[in-house]
Amino acid sequence: MLHNSRCATSAIISALLLATACQADYPIVSHRYLADPSCLVTDDRVYIYCSNDDESPVEGSYNIPNVVCVSSSDMKNWTDHGSVFRAEDSTTWAKKTWAPAAIERDGNYFLYFGNGGANIGVAVSDKPTGPFTDPLGKDLINHGTPGVQPAERMWLFDPGVFIDDDGQAYIYFGGNGDDNVRVAKLNRDMISLDGDVIKMKAPNFFEAAWVFKHDGKYYFTYSTTPRAEMRIDYMTGDHPIEGFEYGGIVAKQPPINNDNNHAAQFHFKDRWFHVYHNRVVAKAAGIPTGFRRNLAIEEMRFTEDGAIEPVTYTEDGVAQVGHLDPYETVEAETFHAQHGVETEPVEAGIALTDLQSGDWVELVGVNFGDEGPSQFMARVASDGASGKIEVHLGGDDGKLLGTCDVGNTGGWNKWQEVSCDVSGVKGVQDLRLKFVGDGDRLPNVDLWRFER
Repeated sequence: MLHNSRCATSAIISALLLATACQADYPIVSHRYLADPSCLVTDDRVYIYCSNDDESPVEGSYNIPNVVCVSSSDMKNWTDHGSVFRAEDSTTWAKKTWAPAAIERDGNYFLYFGNGGANIGVAVSDKPTGPFTDPLGKDLINHGTPGVQPAERMWLFDPGVFIDDDGQAYIYFGGNGDDNVRVAKLNRDMISLDGDVIKMKAPNFFEAAWVFKHDGKYYFTYSTTPRAEMRIDYMTGDHPIEGFEYGGIVAKQPPINNDNNHAAQFHFKDRWFHVYHNRVVAKAAGIPTGFRRNLAIEEMRFTEDGAIEPVTYTEDGVAQVGHLDPYETVEAETFHAQHGVETEPVEAGIALTDLQSGDWVELVGVNFGDEGPSQFMARVASDGASGKIEVHLGGDDGKLLGTCDVGNTGGWNKWQEVSCDVSGVKGVQDLRLKFVGDGDRLPNVDLWRFER
């Protein structure tokens, strides 16, 4: 867990394992605290951008200075891309990055974020995983932006961005009142507004504005007020700005949440999904749950007339869409479930670090094919520490396929490849990589792959 103590991570994982075996969709990405998800879909991956609660004090209050991105190609195995934007380091005017949202246009990726509730900024990158930089040197929207006022106790945050079929881009935002929904057209450059901000209205509107399109109809989803149970509700319309009418409930207050709610919806590989946060990881770890949230995801469905069927929460209800190819290079920070692992930036990118004996990661739906592999390779680094990577089929008692010895490479950023023979696996299987050895810290792991 980036910037978090080892003891906190161990407590989280131990508690989770006692509570349930290998939860996946509730939570996903269980090794870190992430919240306020939004999504960007490409041809082969979905990227989730999140408020990062890792640095929020355990005893209470939010500290969200950066945006974390995670992604998946199959909705089961998730890659941790780490921090992709830190406001204090990358801007001269912002220190917070609440509830980000990203979108692609003309080969660039644009990341919108709330600097607390005061103003909204935009950052840009040529890759979905950043690093993102500030192109304006100032905010994009503030309380003085024409059209924002008048507003009573307006929260100026939670941007949701949408590009319509005709190419027009829109940014939705606001909070804390039915009359506090706002939308603005974005110019083609995506970093300037086309005209004044436009007022919208939604019943029991609290925060988390989000818009998508399905079968020619526009859907505006949002979190409701505490009085309305902090659900995710929605409106529908035939125009992206006007004519919205209340549609109903997308999802009730999530289990093990009982506080602020935030969600986004997206279409990926012929299915619709609803990504949200709850507080199951913090609760299982026995720490205060108010300011340490975690990601979860469910499938979402529509009726024949276009109404959203209220989402049903599950612990493992999302079906895998495709299988993981073990013969392609896999980043070590990609997994479905884990015990005790932490991820940190290294010279090679993001890696598994501070590993201790008995830690593991598990991947599901790995397609080894009819022939099966003969070798396993991993890229590792160590400053004096040695250890082993045990390659198992999934589960606590999974068959041992092979063991790789890892020695001293000369430094925590001195990377070498190690390999070992493996045998006895074919077809689609779950996979567990277990890290074992003596000492307080085992070698870092950057990536791996199998070879025939």
